Amino acid sequence: MNGAESLVQTFVNCGVEVCFSNPGTSEMHFVAALDRIDGIRPVLGLFEGVVTGAADGYGRMAGKPAATLLHLGAGLGNGFANLHNARRAATPIINVVGEHATYHRQYDAPLASDIASVARPNSVWMETPEEATEVAAAGARAYAASMSAPGGIATLILPADTAWLDADGAADPVEIAAYSEVDGATIDKVAAALKNGKKSAILLRGRTLLADGLELAGRIQAATGARVLCDTFTPRMQRGAGRVKIERIPYFAEQAVEHIAEVEQLILCGSQNPVAFFAYPGKESWLTPPDAETLVLARPEEDSLAALEALAEAVGAPAQAPEHVALAKPDLGSGTLDADGVGRAIAHFLPDGAVVSDEGATAGLFTNIYTETAAPHDHMTLTGGAIGQGLPLAAGAALACPDQKVVCFHGDGGAMYTLQALWTMAREKLDVVTVILSNRSYAILNIELMRVGAENPGPKALSMLDLHNPELNWTQLANGMGVEAVRCETAEKFNDAFKSSMSRKGPFLIEAMI
Repeated sequence: MNGAESLVQTFVNCGVEVCFSNPGTSEMHFVAALDRIDGIRPVLGLFEGVVTGAADGYGRMAGKPAATLLHLGAGLGNGFANLHNARRAATPIINVVGEHATYHRQYDAPLASDIASVARPNSVWMETPEEATEVAAAGARAYAASMSAPGGIATLILPADTAWLDADGAADPVEIAAYSEVDGATIDKVAAALKNGKKSAILLRGRTLLADGLELAGRIQAATGARVLCDTFTPRMQRGAGRVKIERIPYFAEQAVEHIAEVEQLILCGSQNPVAFFAYPGKESWLTPPDAETLVLARPEEDSLAALEALAEAVGAPAQAPEHVALAKPDLGSGTLDADGVGRAIAHFLPDGAVVSDEGATAGLFTNIYTETAAPHDHMTLTGGAIGQGLPLAAGAALACPDQKVVCFHGDGGAMYTLQALWTMAREKLDVVTVILSNRSYAILNIELMRVGAENPGPKALSMLDLHNPELNWTQLANGMGVEAVRCETAEKFNDAFKSSMSRKGPFLIEAMI
């Protein structure tokens, strides 16, 4: 085996099944190794932001890492934004970043860069083997690091000669750092606080937002009266009919402050105190009420699910949560299509077990409201705020969950960042229905322009937030990527198109003219 082959076999030994890739010259031996070593499915992305975003979607849904294959520091840099989102989601990912051969680095070739500096902000682990015989063991450590609680991005920088020179063989998996246990004293302290008569809220994140965790939270709520909250943007949440309802903290700072203003005790379970996305003149950055006490039930690296279970027992919670969301499909809209009509149709026709990739921004508000009582589904959001995540996130989720329908609703401006993901969907025949909410504007930025106090914006300023002149045509863009598409301007046409798309397989795009 050469170093690249030893690395691919090590990944197979660890359980890696997919490699999202946009390779270059330095990575060719790894590319060739994917042919020689069975077990990993290579998936090509036409832009590195698609590669990293797809790895994020895959990791969120599969619960284990995909590998990425990126070309030097420039390729890693191109994928930075969606690695930022993945870091905020604590998604397990293994980046394999090609590097110049060890003896070539001294010459400062045109593509030479400080790869480690690009990787460091988003990586929980990083290593550069200097010998081919070191590569396999580094790969095993990378897998373990990405899977160690609570999950994260491991970056293996692979000099080209360590990939082509002889290696000793593959490595076996190494021990993964499991979630640490929350001590009994912490459980007792939080349980006592929930019984002291103060107005309490439990803020959940991570594994506790899946069905089992929500059920535990609903039981605790029934016993104590505590509110159950989640962050505005969550990596993965299971919601819809049959699930315990949870309050989502609003996006805008002043609304968030009002939403939790009466909370006297905020209990963190895998999360942190909520803060405003941005600073605004005259508005709060720290959203927790100033007089409220913060108690930590479980930190992100601790077993939040077990902590909730112990807390439920400590407060004498009932065996089952008394309230679950009832299925309530909204009536369909009619007439001129708007965001409300889009949300109604998605919620009405969404099938059981769907996976939703949500980057709908302002126009997606109605969809989020209506899908709260839709069929049970998984919901993924823009955790780090770097737009252009929704399409690749959906592609990765579809590869992780090939038997589940994936629905992506996405603002037109943000979708342009990674529209190449449509090509990957077509190439891999992924079962993804994309709804482009086409309002020809960076609508959220028009709102933010007012909120930050930028007074009297003129035509030059407003033109920076406008997507007319020329207008985007998403049906043509999708067709050019190999994806069938339709444009809808009436609610009736959108209703029919979305209903039909739910019963077919493969990629499909609906441009919703709102």
